Order: sequence, then C-alpha cells, then structure tokens
Amino acid sequence: MDVVDYEIKGAEMQFVEVELDPGEAAVGEAGSLMFMDAGIAMDTVFGDGRQNVSGGLFGKLLGAGKRLVTGESLFTTVYTNQSHAKQRVAFAAPYPGKILPMDLSKLGGTLICQKDAFLCAARGVSLGIEFQRKLSVGFFGGEGFIMQKLEGSGLAFVHAGGTVLKRELAAGQTLMVDTGCIVAYTPSVSFEIQYVGKIKTALFGGEGLFFAKMTGPGTIWLQSLPFSRLASRVFAAAPQRGGSREEGSILPGMAAGGLLGGLIGGDDE
Repeated sequence: MDVVDYEIKGAEMQFVEVELDPGEAAVGEAGSLMFMDAGIAMDTVFGDGRQNVSGGLFGKLLGAGKRLVTGESLFTTVYTNQSHAKQRVAFAAPYPGKILPMDLSKLGGTLICQKDAFLCAARGVSLGIEFQRKLSVGFFGGEGFIMQKLEGSGLAFVHAGGTVLKRELAAGQTLMVDTGCIVAYTPSVSFEIQYVGKIKTALFGGEGLFFAKMTGPGTIWLQSLPFSRLASRVFAAAPQRGGSREEGSILPGMAAGGLLGGLIGGDDE
C-alpha cells in the first residue's frame, strides 16, 4: 500500500494534487487527470491497478468486470513516479462540489459509496462492488442493487456535489435522507428505504416516494447537490425546441429577427 501526500485546492471546483515519492503510484478514474509532472509514467490497466492480484489473469478480469457492473470503465489509469525525485499529479472534480479524503485505515478498511463518487486513490486500494441485500433498497434506493466498495488501508478520494455534511450516528440513531444525497457510509450503518407515508406528500411534495433510512452506529457523508438534481435543473432550463432561451427578456422566446428586431430595424414603416 503506497502512502501518498496530498493537497486539495479550490473552492467550488476543486482538484486534489498528489505528491508521489520515487516508485509510488496513484490510481485515477478515467477522465479525471488534470496535470502531471514529466517524471510520472501513465499506464492504463484492467481493473483497479492493484499489484499481485490473486488468480492471475482471471483475477484481473474479475476486477475489471466489477468496475463494469458499477457503471465505470473496464480500465483505470495508474500514475507511477519513475524519477528519482518527488513528482506531482492532480485529479479534478467532474462538477461543483467537494473532494473528500478518506483514510480507509481509520474507517475499518472499508467504505461504501455511490457509483460515481470515486476520483482517485493510492495504489493498493481495491475498487469493488457492494450488493444491496434488501429488495426495497435495490428498487427504490436511487443507486440500484449495486454501490461501490473501497477496501484497503490507504487514502482514497471521493467527490460529492455541493456542500458536504459528515454525521456520526450512535447505535440506534436514525437519520432520514433523500436517496440522492447519500455520498458514502461505513458498513456498520444500516441502509433501508422507507415510504414517505402520505399519498399527498408523495405526489405533490416534490421529494419523491421514498427516503433512505440510515441507522447507526457509523459514519455517513451527505451532499447538498446530487448530480442528478443538477442535471435535471439544467435540462429544465435548456431550450427544448432549438433556438435560444431569452432569460429576463421583455418578450421571452422572441428571436432577434422577429417582431422586436423588426421594430428596431424600422420594418414597421
């Protein structure tokens, strides 16, 4: 397990800069690279880039298959410092939010997170899958039956949208959460789905039919802006029939060559 130093920079659009000693390596999600020093070699590999995977080729194929099931690419990219001095590589967040450093050695060696949360990690962190055992979670939990499981004793970096809230739940303590706002949680937390309880609230409340019921003990991380919510707002604001959408215009939807353009150009004579 490589032990890496890091620095998270930025406010709304963050990136993490990882410092690698000679021979150390980091594993990055496809498309997350921002920059790297010249002494770093980049290699695309099957699965999560772990060395000495048991089972040989079959083990590597199994690791790659797990990533495919979670909706990720079959490949990850390993960035190895092949120079004789410290080198830096940076990974950027895909949308506004926060990058969270997760020290798996302090979290019991395992962290369960949403499928698209993983950004990068020190070499040696295992990227697997977590099957939800309850049908209600699988059908209505927002992430389906499968979530991502990070295992090991090193650093992993996950990304969350908007502002992040970390909550420590005592044994038996329960928190009701919008299903899309869950970023990650420790395996000791019980994850169930609960119906909102009232038809009127379900149909007209705008919050969906189900909540995630998180019961301690354990730690959970929540995000204020799930990417699905951001995408739906962008889609709703985008023009649906071509052309441009004139926000704040006196005559919304009127093209420049329409009536207003004609009045300005003197076509009313």
